Amino acid sequence: MANYMIANFDDIDAVKCPCGFSRRAFVSPDNPTATMHVVDIQQDARVHYHKKLTEIYFVLEGEGQMELDGQTVPVKPYTAIFIKPGCRHRAVGKMRIVNVSIPAFDPEDEWFD
Repeated sequence: MANYMIANFDDIDAVKCPCGFSRRAFVSPDNPTATMHVVDIQQDARVHYHKKLTEIYFVLEGEGQMELDGQTVPVKPYTAIFIKPGCRHRAVGKMRIVNVSIPAFDPEDEWFD
C-alpha cells in the first residue's frame, strides 16, 4: 500500500451534514489520522459540537459569521478557525470552506443540544 493518498473532490459525492453539504476525502477504516472536507455552508446550518474531533475551518469563498460557544465572529475568505472538542459551533452565511478533522471524521461524534 502506498504511503500517500490523493483525492479529487470533483469525484466525491456530497452528503448532507449539519452545516450544509460536505465532500469528504480520506475517510476510510485504515485512516484514523485526519480527513479533509469541502463544505458548502447553507443558511440552515445547525449548532453542533464534537467530543473527540478538533476541526480547522478555512474559508474559501463567501462571507458570514462563525458562531463559537455563543459568540459570533465575522469571517471572509482566507480566515481560518481552530475549533477544539466541546466548542458548540456553526457557520452562518453562504460560504464554501475546507474543514480538516483531527482525528479522522467520525459521524458518531456529531452532538446537538
